[in-house]
Amino acid sequence: MFTPSQADVRRFFCSVYAKSRAGQALEAIETIAAQWMDEHPEYAADFCDVDAALAAMGKPEPGRENPFLHLSMHLSISEQCSIDQPRGIRQAVELLTHRRNSLHQAHHEVMESLGRMLQESQTTGRAPDGGAYVADIQRRATRD
Repeated sequence: MFTPSQADVRRFFCSVYAKSRAGQALEAIETIAAQWMDEHPEYAADFCDVDAALAAMGKPEPGRENPFLHLSMHLSISEQCSIDQPRGIRQAVELLTHRRNSLHQAHHEVMESLGRMLQESQTTGRAPDGGAYVADIQRRATRD
């Protein structure tokens, strides 16, 4: 399994941004990343300079979301849905998307569930609970 470093993630998104803007051919995962980047034009300045992106590691801006983490979560959720892993995630996200009338909004809500699952896993030292994660998304999709 490939576990990219924080620098690898930043290089990846900056590379995708440059290739996308230059009209170069993108690999499948890069295409998905570019689509999510297009949904977040507010992050464009973060992706246009790889050296600045690397220099900014470990220096969070108060009150500002990490664009590299945010886009990584979009990619993770997209990949989870494409392979339906954990089982049921695809249907839960589709239901939430329909309910919110927006895949983008649904992803942002799923990010909250994903973050909660990962935090709980780190806190307890147990493996992430995919069933609880999917159930949380299903609850979001079915409540008013």
